[in-house]
Amino acid sequence: MAGKSAGKETPLMKQYNQIKAKYPGAMLLFRVGDFYETFGEDAVTAAKVLDIVLTKRSNGAAAKIELAGFPHHALDSYLPKLVRSGHRVAICDQLEDPKSVKGIVKRGVTELVTPGLSFNDNVLDRSKNNFLASIHVNKDSWGVAFLDLSTGEFLTTQGNKQYAEKLIQGFAPAEIIYNKAQRKNFDQGFSERYNTYTLEDWVYQYDFTYEKLTNHFKTNSLKGFGVEEMEHGIVAAGSILQYLEDTEHKDLAHISAISRIEEEKYVWLDRFTIRNLELIAPQQPGGVPLIDILDKTVSPMGARLLKKWLVLPLKDEYLIKQRLNRVELLVKDEKLREGVISHLKNINDLERLISKVAVARINPREMVQLRKSIENTQPIISLLEASGETELQKIAERLSPCETLLEKITTELADDPPLNSTQGNVIKEGVDERLDELRKIAFSGKDYLAQIQQREMERTGIPSLKIAYNKVFGYYLEVTNTHKDKVPPEWIRKQTLVNSERYITEELKEYEDKILNAEDELHVIEHNLYNELIRTAAEYVAQIQENARVLAMLDCLASYAYLALKEKYVKPEIMDHRNIDIKEGRHPVIEKQLPIGEEYVPNDVYLDDSDNKILIITGPNMAGKSALLRQTALIVIMSQIGCFVPAKTAEIGIVDKIFTRVGASDNLSQGESTFMVEMTETASILNNLSDRSLVLMDEIGRGTSTYDGISIAWSIVEYLHNNDLPVKTLFATHYHELNQLADDFGGIKNFNVSVKEVGNKIIFMRKLKEGGSEHSFGIHVAQLAGMPNQVVLRAHEILQHLEKDKLSKNEKEKIASVPKNNFQLSMFEADPAFEEVKGLIDGLDINTISPVEALLKLNEIKMMMKKD
Repeated sequence: MAGKSAGKETPLMKQYNQIKAKYPGAMLLFRVGDFYETFGEDAVTAAKVLDIVLTKRSNGAAAKIELAGFPHHALDSYLPKLVRSGHRVAICDQLEDPKSVKGIVKRGVTELVTPGLSFNDNVLDRSKNNFLASIHVNKDSWGVAFLDLSTGEFLTTQGNKQYAEKLIQGFAPAEIIYNKAQRKNFDQGFSERYNTYTLEDWVYQYDFTYEKLTNHFKTNSLKGFGVEEMEHGIVAAGSILQYLEDTEHKDLAHISAISRIEEEKYVWLDRFTIRNLELIAPQQPGGVPLIDILDKTVSPMGARLLKKWLVLPLKDEYLIKQRLNRVELLVKDEKLREGVISHLKNINDLERLISKVAVARINPREMVQLRKSIENTQPIISLLEASGETELQKIAERLSPCETLLEKITTELADDPPLNSTQGNVIKEGVDERLDELRKIAFSGKDYLAQIQQREMERTGIPSLKIAYNKVFGYYLEVTNTHKDKVPPEWIRKQTLVNSERYITEELKEYEDKILNAEDELHVIEHNLYNELIRTAAEYVAQIQENARVLAMLDCLASYAYLALKEKYVKPEIMDHRNIDIKEGRHPVIEKQLPIGEEYVPNDVYLDDSDNKILIITGPNMAGKSALLRQTALIVIMSQIGCFVPAKTAEIGIVDKIFTRVGASDNLSQGESTFMVEMTETASILNNLSDRSLVLMDEIGRGTSTYDGISIAWSIVEYLHNNDLPVKTLFATHYHELNQLADDFGGIKNFNVSVKEVGNKIIFMRKLKEGGSEHSFGIHVAQLAGMPNQVVLRAHEILQHLEKDKLSKNEKEKIASVPKNNFQLSMFEADPAFEEVKGLIDGLDINTISPVEALLKLNEIKMMMKKD
């Protein structure tokens, strides 16, 4: 432990070690005078993370200990760096004034900041929730709870492991806590990707956590929150409250409710789909996720809510249509829309501001932000009420103007106060008579002293009389020797100099005491008045939290409306049938990334339960098959989060699950190949289908040999078609053999993403047309990728020969009869590598080679040719 030595500990280090022992695993910032100090291993870590000087000092004995520190006023700069590095930080402050204490100052940890628990604006991202997650694993059922301490949002649910993983990915918690006993189960999926911390087994007990929650909410049961029957969700949520207690977070009035994440209320998007569709984060560095296109919000609350809406699309027809109708009203009424947006821009982070009020951590400048936010809420209420639209007036009814609080803040709080309530000039004049008097004394002292000086000069007839101050005996009157015989008898002589004498008076002493004490006293009064203002604001926590929720929702709707007008999006029709009918649909992200002047090529997609259950889409790589699949899913998702969509028209029959299997994502770190990952994700899809599922599959089977791949893809399509559930599927493939399925099954249709051949080159038209594609154009793509021309030409020659007799029984014979390249052979005859190349070609087996492997073999031949 830090601080151990062979000799006797100093009192300071003894105190440090006692406090450090209570917070194992946390870096202890130990307040010593004007600095926060770290010792031992903490100091080594802090010096590295913060780039501060690491020194050593004696520990009261022969041994020395590492030391690193920074000024206490720089805490807001250094703390975020430590927390973002994944460290838990215990802040140990001086609990009494060192001036009034003899010996060691009493110290204690006032807050333990972790990646998932912070109120610090420099730690938090304004546009993201800072969730702490708790996971309780119980056989097949997982309890999952989320808390954003900075906003008071508290959620819980339970389900299988897949559901828990999906939520963890969607909510992206800054920290996860779990039961020590589950370390092995948990480490397999989460520990490498998230900041984690384990709690003792006794915390994760149902009776204990149930009581923890009911005590906190002051209720007899949890029925009112809709979570009473969620045993594992309750354990996960209750353990969070214990963790808050362990980390010295005791003021929790803003955590006023817990909500159930209703699985049945939202579209199922598994973690693969959230990743594959790039809803929240891109798969590749520099990529653009959908949220970046959709998010035109102007408030932090709106930005956070929009992310939740995107990962939790609605299934309820009424709620979806309600959002869409409200967006339509804002689209049509420009004056209303612009008015709402302009006032929302002036509303600060209400959720986090009122949370700081609840825990008494709001500073005066933040209180000004709260005042401005309340001021700008009133005109929004007026705009919505005056709209004449019932749907918008319902929103206005949920907003509270908080007039009494606004009046109190406006009347009492200075317009431009300092950051700290003890710095003075926090409270306006006229609020407190004693405060005003003290200010006159403290800040008008020079004028008063000048008045005394002038009065005494006139009374005594001493023209050179001066009033001055020194630390020895305070304020004094100085008289030159020439006039000392005029000094009144009540003046008390304090000092004689060569040319003058110094005197004090009772009046000066009294005023001196007033001036010296006035500033200290007025700071105390201001601090008390400010705390009283905080206590008044705390009575409005529930109202302002509701305002924050409503304004966040309004911000999202206004964002949708702005986006619809800017990008020419249309209102989708939400239908009670299961069909998906998109006319001239566009990919919302790709169309924004195109070069200037290039238009996105729109496409139609129609899916139903009978004749168009499965669309098999063929066409070359780079032609736009993957983009078409993704844009279909994104348009459906956008519709069901209540957003207008990039299309000419869109009729959407509500889907309840969206599955995607697109792109290669090796999990080599866990020993899984591309093909294994592909098959795992596909199995997950086939085992979780519903009658309203939308399935997107891109290039299934490409990770194995050609005939293996065709066989797997073929059987998957058959399974999806013959399944009792009417699953709607887009199936993109380079296996043209699958086109034959359309002849055998009535619900399968062939489509291709068209290309135009001009000589030996191809032009990608990116237009979806009915019918299958006959060629893969793989060699053309290789040419576009920069493959050496001689390799491309030779590949083309081989391909033409192989395609002459596709039904040949003996593929080896076909390979053997490939026409020889005389030019190449003449080189081989003069090259000892000839036999090596010949052996390589003779050993090729079309049945066991994938297209990618074929290209690699061609490249290998090329390298052999270069040997000489």
